[in-house]
Amino acid sequence: MTKERIISLDILRGFTIMMMVLVNNPGNWGNIFAPLEHANWHGCAPTDLVFPFFIFILGAAIPLAILSKVLNQQSFLKILTRSLRIISLGLFLGFYSKIEILDLDGYPLLISKLIITGIIAYVLLGNFKPKMKLSLVLTLFFIFIFLAFSGITAYSDVRLPGVLQRIGIVYFFTSLVYLKTEIKGQIIIALLLLIGYWASMTLIPVPNFGPANLNKGTNLAAWIDNLLLKHHLWSFSKTWDPEGILSTIPAIANGIIGLLVGQLLNSSLTKKEKAIKMLGSGLALVSVALIWNEFFPLNKSLWTSSFVLYTAGFATLFLAILYYIIDIKGYKNWTTPVLVWGVNPMIVFFLSGLLPRVLSSIKVPNPEYAIRNLNEIPKQIGLQDYLNRFCILPYFDEPKLASLIWALLNILFWSVVLWFFYKKKLFFKV
Repeated sequence: MTKERIISLDILRGFTIMMMVLVNNPGNWGNIFAPLEHANWHGCAPTDLVFPFFIFILGAAIPLAILSKVLNQQSFLKILTRSLRIISLGLFLGFYSKIEILDLDGYPLLISKLIITGIIAYVLLGNFKPKMKLSLVLTLFFIFIFLAFSGITAYSDVRLPGVLQRIGIVYFFTSLVYLKTEIKGQIIIALLLLIGYWASMTLIPVPNFGPANLNKGTNLAAWIDNLLLKHHLWSFSKTWDPEGILSTIPAIANGIIGLLVGQLLNSSLTKKEKAIKMLGSGLALVSVALIWNEFFPLNKSLWTSSFVLYTAGFATLFLAILYYIIDIKGYKNWTTPVLVWGVNPMIVFFLSGLLPRVLSSIKVPNPEYAIRNLNEIPKQIGLQDYLNRFCILPYFDEPKLASLIWALLNILFWSVVLWFFYKKKLFFKV
């Protein structure tokens, strides 16, 4: 038994992954057009929609993918295994740059890292029997945790939270919510998560800092991150993380709202009725978010409750528009270039995060050193830096445009790769 695939959801996922690659791969982080930057703190820029959109889509896909709404040992272990595989992919990206092997350096170390990457990818993306999948991912997960807290200098400050880690956690809890509750219960849980998070962040005093606040590094979420994951956080000061522990709780609500929309798509309503309901729901969510913004500001790094409603509202609106164009009106001829992204999201998440690390490890002679021969100029630079500075930037008067071109070349590169996978019917799933 299979459920009808909703192309518009795949297309929304495809656009979201493309946008992720675009904003995560500028040629120069110091030269970015404003719409491609995250909001500095409070507020929500277009770029800030990418991550919550993916979580929303993840939730929406759950009722379309799970054929039997029964929670037993088999279904629980399947959900747990997939969650840990996603989390472990994210953990490995954090560990990749930290890997040390004896006294290896340069290309021998890079080759060794790539061999390890191939093994990790096979373990986490390979199609094994369920028990083997679970055993392998549990072994790998606990190796990562052991290394992080082992006292080994190389891994003493490796980042443990991350985008894929949050996605894995949200998938785990959202799937269980779907299997254990009906729509009314799901709405109640989402509201409790959002209201509870708002109350925690705005009412509970922060130890060592005083009254509740929403400032960088001194809010309750940052305090919890620093207490439980000290030295293993993202920020330069290592005192907070935008994908931290407490702020993951409201992110689950993003998944649940997506879950509700997915059940709407899976209902017996007519397609037109589904589109109208999505449109109305999206407008209502955005409206409530803007009101709540006055008391609990939109903030991606804190993943505030207003941010959840705002981003989930826009995700619902975008999906309603795509659903009307593709699934109701039948305009599908243009979708394949985007669809190839939407049906293979995890491989892009993983490899597009890995590629810049690999390119930066490949060292080439620095033309500036050859010309100026100054001590402060390195003799060698990473291949990615070289390509941007000496193969792209010279052709543009505007550095931001050159930086954008590199990001667009990344889009082109992955489009070719994903087109090949699509034609060969290669779909990589965790």
